[in-house]
Amino acid sequence: MKPFSPLLRQRIGTFSRRSLGLLALSLAALSPSLQAQEKPPLKILVGFPPGGSADVLARMVADALRDDFGTIVVDNKPGAGGRIALNLVKAAKPDGQTVIVLPSGPMVLFPHVYKKLDYDAVKDFTPVSQIARFQFGVVSGPASNAKTVAEMVSKAKTDPASASYGTPGAGTLPHFMGVLLEQSAGINLNHIPFQGGAPANAALLGGHIGYKFDVVSETAEMHRAGKVRIIAVTGGQRDSQVPEVPTLKESGINMEATAWFAMYGPAGLKGDVLTRLEKAMIKIARDPAMKDKMIKLGLEPIGSNSVDLAAAQKADLNRWEKPIKATGVQLD
Repeated sequence: MKPFSPLLRQRIGTFSRRSLGLLALSLAALSPSLQAQEKPPLKILVGFPPGGSADVLARMVADALRDDFGTIVVDNKPGAGGRIALNLVKAAKPDGQTVIVLPSGPMVLFPHVYKKLDYDAVKDFTPVSQIARFQFGVVSGPASNAKTVAEMVSKAKTDPASASYGTPGAGTLPHFMGVLLEQSAGINLNHIPFQGGAPANAALLGGHIGYKFDVVSETAEMHRAGKVRIIAVTGGQRDSQVPEVPTLKESGINMEATAWFAMYGPAGLKGDVLTRLEKAMIKIARDPAMKDKMIKLGLEPIGSNSVDLAAAQKADLNRWEKPIKATGVQLD
């Protein structure tokens, strides 16, 4: 076989260099896509079982974030009132790949309730955004049959045995809503803790307790069906689900208290990552379709920035300290 001529070898070399250059350019163009595919998914932790309000909201948020963040996994880690999931976030790298969606209780109540809390609600996390607020209803059952807060107060003073209220457990938001109402109305209520909301509902419907404090969306259907009566809501304005029900302030009780859902990341979350998440959450809260979905869940969309969430957390930490200490409740 004859060797290639010098001219042919030169042309082959030129072609090879051009081919390699084009291949390099093609790989460079593909590299962002390859990197995006290799990037781990954003994980949103939920400290409660599937199907609850925290889980439903987290999945709504995940769906809305996918256009900007790609693959998102909602990971339920129930237990210990959300503390298991919070400790996983605490231990996560501050790279924006792990966040949590949770109600305010673990961040503003638990620091006052637990003797030895295994996280610092302020130092161990980075606030991202307050997603939405919600309020509670003061619910009267067949055993009480109170139609107004004034009747509830009167019955509590004249017939203390009727003034019992059930909650999903000691140290929960409904528990301390009852404590705050006691202090605000000057009455004594008998707290009956249950192992979850369902047993408390059964006790209320069965006439074993007089009242219950519950998220409005959880009781609105029973209220409309006439099985129970929501006699007041705890927020600053009436709830769109039960617009006929007055607020506690309208009922003559100087009390206003709400709770909220928020997104947090681990401490030290990088500025650019935090900004990206923060902007995305604000965008979600302003989206008409998302707002409508939240309202149907009984939530008031907020979509705050990280600074405002930190301020809301600080305010509620201060708000709940006195009523919680007044109860003497301390959990291990």
